[in-house]
Amino acid sequence: MSLGMRDAVDPAIVAALIEVRGNAYAPYSQHPVGAMVESESGAHFYGANVEVAHYKGLCAEASAIAAMVSAGERHLRNVYVIGPGEHLCSPCGDCRQRIREFADAQTRIHVVNAEGRLLKRYSIEELLPDAFGPENLGH
Repeated sequence: MSLGMRDAVDPAIVAALIEVRGNAYAPYSQHPVGAMVESESGAHFYGANVEVAHYKGLCAEASAIAAMVSAGERHLRNVYVIGPGEHLCSPCGDCRQRIREFADAQTRIHVVNAEGRLLKRYSIEELLPDAFGPENLGH
C-alpha cells in the first residue's frame, strides 16, 4: 500500500501513543508497545504491554480493548499500535482475534513506527482473513 500525506496520523494521537508506550512494563523482551483503541462513540482507550516472569503477559492491544469494554463500549472504530522501532509491530494472533470480536468492515487498524509515522493500515479482513467470529457460533 502506498501511503501519502493524507495518511498522516494525528500528532495528538502520536504523542499519546508514545506516552503510553513509555508506561509499558517489558523487562524481559525490552520491546515496549503502546496501543489506542477508538470506540464507536469516539472515546479513546489506551494500553501498554505488561510482561510477567512466567511469560504470559498482556499485549498493549488487549489492555486497551479491556479498558474499552470495562467502560461499557463494545465497538472498535480505529486501533493504533506503536512499537519501539522502525519495523512493523502489527498485532499478534491473539490480539487479531480480540480486535475481530469488536470490529466490523469499517474498523481500521493503524500500525506506526517508533516516531508515529504510519507504516501500514489494515481492515479487519486484511488483518485476519476468513476469521471465526461471534456469527459463527449461531447465537
